[in-house]
Amino acid sequence: MAGVVWDLGNVLLEWEPFAAVAAGVGESEARRFFAGFDFDAWNHRCDAGLPWEDALAQLERDHPEWAPHGHAYYENFAASLTGEVPGTVDLLRDLHDAGLPQCGLTNWSDELFHTHALQRFPFLGLLDDVVVSGTEGVAKPEGRIYAIAAERCGLPLASLAFVDDKLANVEGAAALGMVGVHFSDAATLRADLRALGLPV
Repeated sequence: MAGVVWDLGNVLLEWEPFAAVAAGVGESEARRFFAGFDFDAWNHRCDAGLPWEDALAQLERDHPEWAPHGHAYYENFAASLTGEVPGTVDLLRDLHDAGLPQCGLTNWSDELFHTHALQRFPFLGLLDDVVVSGTEGVAKPEGRIYAIAAERCGLPLASLAFVDDKLANVEGAAALGMVGVHFSDAATLRADLRALGLPV
């Protein structure tokens, strides 16, 4: 392997959307929201480039009962970023110290990434580039975004390991010839990367 492409949320940094919604409407309402509304599908549209202003307007129009919860998520987004995932940033640093090319590839809205992520997590500066789905207008597991990441890394897809906690995203990468690594925890990931011949 000549380089690594990292997912960010729940691989390098912890993202808990429940915390953001609960900060605005309380825990019981947050539980009701995540049980009764397809948050993942709604959020994915913003990850793929839909402006949050439009997403919230659609929510108010189509599901007004959930509008306060959606606004709570957006307005309290900082609360959803709860820290580093234990151990994985150490791997990022080890590979950086070894001079290995590394890029990020995240499903994240353009607005919220640039408002929150870089300021909160200085270790992202160790990455050669971060491909943000909301900026590109295409989100994992669509094939085009992996090609963008490889281009930004300056390496062929087949020479890159791709690490993600969502199996569908790993499978999307593998379908294009990347070496997919399904993340569960840092210790397992270290062993997986070492098995690929990477210096960790």
